[in-house]
Amino acid sequence: MDHTCRSPPHAYTSTFDPLPNTTLTPSTTTALDNTTHHHTGCSYLVEEVTTGRLLEEPCTAWDFDTSVFTSTITSEFQLVCGKKYVLATYQSIFMFGMVVGAVCNSFLADRYGRWTMLVISTVLETVVAVGSAWLPSIHAILVARFLLGVMSCISLQAGYILVLEIVEVKTRSRLGLSLFMSMSVGPILFSMCAYLVRDWRWLQTTVSIPFLLFLPALWVMSESPRWMAVVGQHQRAMKEMKKAAAWNKVTLPPDNELLTIMRSVHQQAARRTKTKAEGSPSISAKIVNYITVLFRTPKMRIITIIMCLDYFIVSMSFFGLTLGASNLGVNPFVFMAISGAVEIVGKVFCILTADCMGRKKILFLNFSVAAIVLLAHPLVSDDLKWLTVVLVMVGKMSMSCAFNLVYLYNVELAPTEIRSQSMGASQTAARAGAFVSPYILSALEAYPWAVSVVIGMAAGVGAVSLLALWETKNTRLKDTVADLEGLTHAPAT
Repeated sequence: MDHTCRSPPHAYTSTFDPLPNTTLTPSTTTALDNTTHHHTGCSYLVEEVTTGRLLEEPCTAWDFDTSVFTSTITSEFQLVCGKKYVLATYQSIFMFGMVVGAVCNSFLADRYGRWTMLVISTVLETVVAVGSAWLPSIHAILVARFLLGVMSCISLQAGYILVLEIVEVKTRSRLGLSLFMSMSVGPILFSMCAYLVRDWRWLQTTVSIPFLLFLPALWVMSESPRWMAVVGQHQRAMKEMKKAAAWNKVTLPPDNELLTIMRSVHQQAARRTKTKAEGSPSISAKIVNYITVLFRTPKMRIITIIMCLDYFIVSMSFFGLTLGASNLGVNPFVFMAISGAVEIVGKVFCILTADCMGRKKILFLNFSVAAIVLLAHPLVSDDLKWLTVVLVMVGKMSMSCAFNLVYLYNVELAPTEIRSQSMGASQTAARAGAFVSPYILSALEAYPWAVSVVIGMAAGVGAVSLLALWETKNTRLKDTVADLEGLTHAPAT
């Protein structure tokens, strides 16, 4: 929010230009030359009665422009000037929470189940989201923001993996990509809510209420039979598969045949975690196994390195373009709506083409388009402002599509027994990219064209890296690392 210093009654207000024969302190002279205090609203001038010198004093109270929002975090807690770093922390601590959530979920969802972590994280997220809107302290709010980031990442990853593990091959890509449509519709609805509710506490409460509507759906969902088969919960998996067969009016193979398949999968997973010593692996062996499994075999190394790289690039690019596009001088409500609409176009394109062209080709296409339009951006004349906006929005649309498709691709590439670990590593890289993007914008603030060049070159690297991966269209999900390394990518029956 725009703000002005609330000067005390004794402040010097007649002019900001030094008067003839007026003696100024060095700091005041600098301030007057640059009119820094006037533009930032961080200080005011006072005149010494005895000497006539003008002294610069730090501002301790401010008046905020409430023409757009009646109350925000910035205005309520006076997060300007010396406290501006707290506002930056408020923005970044959520992303830090998502980094922690990605690491936690990579272990917890594989250990305790996808549905279990989805339920726990969503219930906690609901409580924190609604409750944090009414916390009186900025420090408590920052803690709540961190917890929201942790729970948000866990619910997103666990829920996404759960859904894709229980659907059949022919609907997997359409459903997996459609799930992200809500993340584009969300900004449009959010802009409408923000237009009607201009107080930040009531706005957060309003947009958090839908959590309560979602909670009952958690009890309709069930655990992933794939995960249950891998960890040895065969009877429970059998029960869920029979329920699904009844709903879909299909006939399952005989129980003994299903049990034989599940036991084989479980034995493959168990052999991976065994050490050379007999008996159960030690705690240290479990930790080493957890850390190294993503790099231990040739295909897993390729998947881990390229997915982490692409997640980093797509996240850095997406958030960088989002933050950079806000400098286009658009009304904040209009910008949110347009941003969501552009993302919807990209997602619809992905849904319509991912099955016919394949994940790898479409992801390569989106990275390439983003690279081309963003590298062309600095070549556009300043007189063609409309073309500049179009190129940036096309780049954002392409990266939005890539953001969604890389999720689906990662799930299909990684085997069930370590799918959460793979997603966790990739998500950690993605959040690192989100962290870096504001610093890139800040470092290149004097050269706006350089931002497009950096993101465009990164998108080009992402496109080239995909050449080492394979297509997963119409292939069954792999259940174990042995399955991934030993079998070809044959179409599912």
